[in-house]
Amino acid sequence: MRMRAAATVFSSAVVLSALALPGAAQASEHPGASTDLRAFASRSVQPKDSLGGTTFTDGVVNGGKDIVLGVTGKKAVTVTFTAFDEEGVAVTQAFLWQGTDSSSTDTITGGLESDDTPTCTETAVQGGYSYSCKTVFTIDPAVAFKDGNGTAGTWKLFLGAYDLYANASYNDDVTRTKIKRAAKLTADASPEPVKKGKTITVTGKLSRANWTTGKYAGYATQPVQLQFRKKGSNTYTTLKTVKTSSTGTLSTTTKAVSDGYYRFVFAGTTTTGSAKATGDFVDVQ
Repeated sequence: MRMRAAATVFSSAVVLSALALPGAAQASEHPGASTDLRAFASRSVQPKDSLGGTTFTDGVVNGGKDIVLGVTGKKAVTVTFTAFDEEGVAVTQAFLWQGTDSSSTDTITGGLESDDTPTCTETAVQGGYSYSCKTVFTIDPAVAFKDGNGTAGTWKLFLGAYDLYANASYNDDVTRTKIKRAAKLTADASPEPVKKGKTITVTGKLSRANWTTGKYAGYATQPVQLQFRKKGSNTYTTLKTVKTSSTGTLSTTTKAVSDGYYRFVFAGTTTTGSAKATGDFVDVQ
C-alpha cells in the first residue's frame, strides 16, 4: 500500500515537524491545535508541484448531522472523506476549525484535531490513486469549550496531505458542520383531573448547556410550540406557539377537550439543538 511505502520516501521527522500534532482532540486542552492548523496551511500555500496536487472531496462530518453537546461526557464524531493524487499520498491530516482564515491564529476562533491520523484505503484509478479515509474526533465539551459558548455554530473541515515527495496540499473548507449546545425542555399540565371545557395551564422550562459554567441555564425569549396528543393516538398536533421568559420558563393555557398528553417542543437554533418535553397526561372528566 503506497500510504505506508511512502514512509521510506521522507522521514517521519519531516511529517511531525510540519504537523506537530499532540495526541488528543481538543484545542483548548492543547492550545497548539490552532497554531498547528495555521502552520500546515502556511506551508501549503506554495504553488502545487507537478508531483503534488492532492484534492479532497466527499467530506462528511458526523453522518451529516449536527454535533450537539451537553456539559459533560465525550462524544466521538466520525469524519469520512476522499482524497486523490496522481502519484500517491503519504499522510493525511484532519482538523475541524472555526474562523475566517486558517493561516492566521488571529482569525481562528476554534480548532479541534482528530484523535489519530486518518485511516485510508487506497484504490488505483484512472490518472492516479483514490483514497477513502476515515478519522474520529473525540470531543469533550468540558475541555474543548470551557473558555466560552461563542464557538457554538458553524465549523469547517480542514484536510491536508503530503504526497510521496513531501509536497503539501490542503483544502480548509471541504465541508461544514454545526456544533451546538444541547437543550432540555420540561412540561407540566394541571389541574389533573379536569372537567371538559375547563382551562388547563401548561408550564415548563427551556434550558441549554452552558459550556463555560458546566451547567444548564434558562434560554430566554425563544419560540416553543405547545402540542397535544389525544389518548389512543400516535400523533401530536400543535395548539399554539409561545415564548420563553427572560429565565427560560413557560406558561400558557388551553381548553380541556379530551384525555391526552401535552408537551412543549423547541425547534432549535443555529447554535442550540432541538428539544422535546415528555408528554404530560391529563384526564378529562
